[in-house]
Amino acid sequence: MTDDTTSTDYPGFLFLKYVLEEIIEDKDQLVIQQQEDDLGILLTVSVSDNDMGKLIGKSGQTIKALRTLLRIIGGNADKRVNLKVLEPV
Repeated sequence: MTDDTTSTDYPGFLFLKYVLEEIIEDKDQLVIQQQEDDLGILLTVSVSDNDMGKLIGKSGQTIKALRTLLRIIGGNADKRVNLKVLEPV
């Protein structure tokens, strides 16, 4: 897995980073990991416990909207982009 929060190689990465930095409070706890395989691009996000609710949103609407937008961005680049959120430990 590539742990690189400065790479712009993957479609949707900069978009996701920008949006998450505006939503969450603990920006130093934000980690975005990138991985590409046969199924497409997987962006894995980890945030602090306090920001998990903001990321998910009411009834999951925020995370659902982010996934939809990432799929559109990926479609423009002919790649499938998926978003996974890691639960805080």
